[in-house]
Formats: sequence, C-alpha cells, structure tokens
Amino acid sequence: MAEEQGVPTGGIMGKLPAILTASFAVLNLLVTGAGAYLVYVSTLGYEAPSIREEELAQVRKLASEAGTQEGDQPLVYTMDKMTLNLAGEPKRLMQIEVNLEMLNRESFEQIMDVEARAKVRDRVLSLLGEQTFDEIEPIQGKLFLKDRLAREINSMLEGGVVKNVFFSEFVVQ
Repeated sequence: MAEEQGVPTGGIMGKLPAILTASFAVLNLLVTGAGAYLVYVSTLGYEAPSIREEELAQVRKLASEAGTQEGDQPLVYTMDKMTLNLAGEPKRLMQIEVNLEMLNRESFEQIMDVEARAKVRDRVLSLLGEQTFDEIEPIQGKLFLKDRLAREINSMLEGGVVKNVFFSEFVVQ
C-alpha cells in the first residue's frame, strides 16, 4: 500500500529513523564520557593543603629555644573581634575572633606589648583579607589558615611562640 502511494518502504529512507536513533545514542555516550573524563582530570591535580614535618620541626625548635620550664602553663591570648572583607567575588564579610595559645608566660607577655599586639593584629587582618571564601570554607582551609597564622605570628615575635591558634568566632556572610 505504501508503494502504491509512491513512498519507498526499503532502502535508506526506511532505515533513517533507526540510523538517527543510533547516532544520537552514540553522541550521548561520547558527551557523557567526555564529561566524566574532564571531571576525572580536574580532580587529579588537586592537592590538599598539609602541614609538613619541616614546619612542625621548626615550631618545636622555637619552643625549645624559648626555654620552657616545667612549671610554665600555656596561656591563651584572645584578640579583639575583627570584621573584614574577604577577597574574591562575590564580596563577603567575615567576622572572626582569634585566640592564640602561647607556649609560656614570656611569650604571653611579649604579645601583650602594645606595639607587638598592633603589628600582630595588622598582619592577621592582612592574611585574612587575602583569603577567598572558597579557600576557607572547607575544614582543610580553616586548618591551613590556622597553621599559616601561627607561622606568621611566630616569625614576628622574638622568642615568643604561638603553640596553637583557635577560632572562637568564625562567621562569613
């Protein structure tokens, strides 16, 4: 009946819907495979920030040079709350309160000096302002930030050693 109306039932025209369906299926598989490959390749280059043994050894060396005595207790210095803008787009506001655990009383007294306190606060604000939200959002980013703050403050102090950094308030809007 189809041949009577002039429409060929065989040949390429009869197989066209099957060919188109197969080519779309192959195209779909290629696009999905390419997407999976791009995701795989982009995750290969990621290296989580970590604290190296050399950095830990340097902090321990500074602690031994500071001459801690058995009677010395670690003291915690609480910096004033800070509000700052984070780097990157979209603009985000951060409010943070930083606590520094000092190794001994000498370290604590050194950070209590007005001039040292102002320099440390300025450096902390500068370091925090360089960060983007994507860098500090994951827990690894916060740990890396704590380590970086401790290293920077230790480099500024003479004989004083920051043993640990704590965030008692950490709000990003």
